[in-house]
Amino acid sequence: MNTVNALQAEWIKLRSLRSTWYTIGCLMVLGVGITVLSTSKAGEDYWSGTAADRAAWDPTTHSLKTFIVAQLIIGVLGILVVTSEFATGLMQTTLSANPRRNRLLAAKAVIATAVAAVAGQLLMFASFFIGQALLAGQHVPYAHLGDPGVLKAIVGGGLYLSAIALLAVGLGTILRATAGALAVLVGIVFLVPALGGLFPSWMQGVFDFWPTLGAAAIFGTVPDPDFPHPWLNIGGLWVGVAAVLVAAFVVFRRRDV
Repeated sequence: MNTVNALQAEWIKLRSLRSTWYTIGCLMVLGVGITVLSTSKAGEDYWSGTAADRAAWDPTTHSLKTFIVAQLIIGVLGILVVTSEFATGLMQTTLSANPRRNRLLAAKAVIATAVAAVAGQLLMFASFFIGQALLAGQHVPYAHLGDPGVLKAIVGGGLYLSAIALLAVGLGTILRATAGALAVLVGIVFLVPALGGLFPSWMQGVFDFWPTLGAAAIFGTVPDPDFPHPWLNIGGLWVGVAAVLVAAFVVFRRRDV
C-alpha cells in the first residue's frame, strides 16, 4: 500500500463512520448557536461600557468566540480517528493491510487535519457573517470582511482548530482511549489556563503559545498588549503540537498494536 492508497483508505474509513458526520453536524449547530448567544446581547455591553471598553471593542472577536466550544468538538473528531479502531480491535486489521506504522499514522493525521481545516474554516466564516449581522441589528460598530485584520482572524481561526485536531490525533495515539485523551485535551485547553497564575514566573512564557491563551489571540483584530504577535503565538502552538505528534509516532512504533 503506497501513500496515496493509505490516504484514500483513511478517508473512506472516516467518512463511513456515522460519528464523523454527527460530530461535524454538532460542530456547526453548536458553533453557530454559540455565536448567536454571544452576539445577540453584545449591544447591551457596548452601550453600558466605559469609553475604554468601547475603544477596545472588537466585533470580530465577539463572532469568533465559538472557538471555545468548537475546539473540543474538533478534538473529539481527531481523537476518534485513532481511538475508534483501538476500541473495536480493528487496528490489528488496519496494520495487517498497512504494516508501515509511520505511513499509517501520518495518513490519519493528514486526513483528520484536512477535515478539521475545512469544517473549522466554514464555521469561522459562518460565525463571522452571522455575528456581524446580529451586531449590525443592534446599531453597534460591526466589522466587514475587508476590514484590517478580519480575514487574518478568520483564517487564523481555521488554523487554530486544525492544530487542535492534530493535537487530538497525537493524544489519541498515545493514550489509545477516547475518554482519557478527551480528559487530557480538556485539561490542556481549559484547566491549565485557569490555573496559570499558580505556575512559577519562569514558566509564564509557555502560555504565549498555549491554546485559549496566547494562541487564541489570533481571533482578535484589536492588538492585545499581552500577546502583540498573534501569528507568532499560533506558530508556537503548532510547534508544541508537532512535539506531541512526534511522541505519538515513537509510541505507536514501539507498541505491539
